Amino acid sequence: MSSHAPGTPGESTAAIAGHTLDRSTLSLLLTLGLGVFAGALDLGVLSPALPALAHAFGVSATGMALSFTLYLLANVVSIPITAKLSDTFGRRSIYVACVGTFALGSILAITAPSYLLFLVARAVQAIGAGGIFPVATAAIADRTPVERRGAALGILGATWGLAAIIGPNLGGVLIHFVGWRAIFALNVPLALVVIVLAMRTVPSVPIRMRGRLDVAGILVLSLALVATMLALSMLDPSMRDLVVTLAGPIVGTAIVPLAIAVAIAAFALLIPIERFAASPIVSPALMANRQIATTYVLEIGIGILEGALFFVPAALVAAEGLSYAFAGAVSAIGAIVFVAVIPLAGKALDRYGSRPVLAAGALCTSAGLALIALTVRSLPLTVAGLVVAGFGFGSLLGAPTRYIISNEAPQELRASAIGLLSIFLIVGQIVGGSLAGGLVGRDVANVPGYQNAFFAFSAIALAVFAGVFCLRKARRSTAS
Repeated sequence: MSSHAPGTPGESTAAIAGHTLDRSTLSLLLTLGLGVFAGALDLGVLSPALPALAHAFGVSATGMALSFTLYLLANVVSIPITAKLSDTFGRRSIYVACVGTFALGSILAITAPSYLLFLVARAVQAIGAGGIFPVATAAIADRTPVERRGAALGILGATWGLAAIIGPNLGGVLIHFVGWRAIFALNVPLALVVIVLAMRTVPSVPIRMRGRLDVAGILVLSLALVATMLALSMLDPSMRDLVVTLAGPIVGTAIVPLAIAVAIAAFALLIPIERFAASPIVSPALMANRQIATTYVLEIGIGILEGALFFVPAALVAAEGLSYAFAGAVSAIGAIVFVAVIPLAGKALDRYGSRPVLAAGALCTSAGLALIALTVRSLPLTVAGLVVAGFGFGSLLGAPTRYIISNEAPQELRASAIGLLSIFLIVGQIVGGSLAGGLVGRDVANVPGYQNAFFAFSAIALAVFAGVFCLRKARRSTAS
């Protein structure tokens, strides 16, 4: 590792500024990329394992949805806490702790004798995974100057996207030949490799020690986030049906208003707590920055758009009569384009700034989703729509918003700011999934419902396009 501290002038930084990545920076990218790959791969390989898991634990397919809901809740709570700890105590120690916790959760999942303990294992995994991507992004931003930051973040985003493509296919192979426990066993050696590399390549010096840990803020924020996630999850008809089945109609009806009330009260209480905290978990300075606040709003919209991707295979099955396997393969075409575009979009960020990249991404996404809605009964035209949308998603997801936040946020708040960005993305994903689920309804063969959903997503992409111009226009190689 370079003898120079991250972000300070020196031979290593000058090499990056000269548009070449030196050996220590490449090693850092490899280490952080492997960690992000492990976290993203875990989500992908689990999807084809759901039937096997349901059979092994004697749980219905609907009941298996709890594993995703619990994972999401634990993940959302973990993100701001681990990001804040990274800003306070340094990137290396928290990154290693997150990867280690993720590996521990994988071991618990492998050995889980019951569904209850499997849920505990998934929660432990989520706690570890919650910090991997924000801390990795912050560490890269610490290490690279602004004129190369977009390309570096693009590499990290492409790694995440690649894992999302490989995951379902790898999971299917492992389940068929070995069994469902193998998909979690894969995480353990990969995590050990990441930990060993991180001890050598990730900077260990804390950014700045900033007072006592904001325990009150952490508890109140966690309560607010859990209540918000519960309320948003209940917008999905299938989730409402699950809650009513498990808890009864009276409890199921009361959950949404109760969750909304708790979320509002908790967020209201959080404001004075953070205003007077010595080291707030959510710094008021972040929300006071218009560029950052605008980016957070855009991230919610981008998350909503991402919900469209999950419904493409089902729409193809309903409209074209394809098998689920073939529909998944067709959908992968858009995902491949998406992953290929991410690093190119990262390079474009360094050359043109974030506004043009985000605007082009939103327009392509809108056009592609509208084409899918209009031609969902024609496979060639639907594939064309997937390609156009893939270009758009590759420009929206991955690097651009993280590029803005990492450039705008002070270094001592960088991981916390990026962590909040991840939370807003998740909020958008839940809203997007619930929106599409509501428009499609309970009939999985409702082709007009899918078309209406894609038209709605296309309109949201146009709203994101308009919102992009609320960002500040900046010179090349700065946050736009």
